[in-house]
Amino acid sequence: MDNSYGKSSVRLMKVTRLPDRHDLKEVCVNIQFEGEFEKVYTKGDNSNVLPTDTMKNTVYAIGKDHPLRSIEEFGLTLSNHFLLSNPDVSKVTIELIENLWNRISVLAGAPDIHPSAFSGGGNEKRNCLVTRTRDEVTIKSGIQDLLILKTTGSAFKGYVKDKYTTLKETDDRIFATNAEIRWRYTKDDVDFNICHQKIRQAILETFANHDSMSVQHTLHAMGESALAACAEISEISMTMPNKHCLLVDLLPFGMQNKNEIFVPTSEPHGLISGTVKRK
Repeated sequence: MDNSYGKSSVRLMKVTRLPDRHDLKEVCVNIQFEGEFEKVYTKGDNSNVLPTDTMKNTVYAIGKDHPLRSIEEFGLTLSNHFLLSNPDVSKVTIELIENLWNRISVLAGAPDIHPSAFSGGGNEKRNCLVTRTRDEVTIKSGIQDLLILKTTGSAFKGYVKDKYTTLKETDDRIFATNAEIRWRYTKDDVDFNICHQKIRQAILETFANHDSMSVQHTLHAMGESALAACAEISEISMTMPNKHCLLVDLLPFGMQNKNEIFVPTSEPHGLISGTVKRK
């Protein structure tokens, strides 16, 4: 029978106390095992079951000694430990979601960046999914809740129209989205932090500068720029909900609205997805 079990939402915050500064990481870890566990379901035999509470404790214990430079490296270490320590496990999946913290600038202080004070990084999160079997390991990393908006440089026209179409064509609109992005690494010995920075910057620059004919058009351009920026990834997938900003009709008040006053709406919204791969 197909089965899996594990521990979800193991929350870890680690302070690395260096001589000149403190580093901070906050991570949520989800763990899943697959393997030869049919007898625990059919016979109630727990003899080869690692308690999920032990999984939780393992995250904390390994987190104590791990440098936690990147969530990818931490996921690789955890998955390797669980697979080596549990012979009946055939696949370990580790999902890690990092809540971001930024160092606080103290302009009147020395140094300008405070060594041990942080502010929240907003809704944006860094994530990765490490899947390890006895034969291979795959790493998929990404960004979730990347809220981006530009006030011009976006059009939408020339689309199919039928008797139910009321949407007007436009050469200039607000383009806003809360993007979910995931890319796949080709190997496990890369500088994950540098790759993340390059991909994120390429995506942001392309979004800002691209002359967009649609969300799909810009999604593809963002994917191509990410692949060009980081040779260590083979593909990138994006989901981009179109966060509509609707122009308010001010004519009843005797006023013109020259693309200045909008009402943001959360739903219903368009949902655009795509994957760009290397040729």
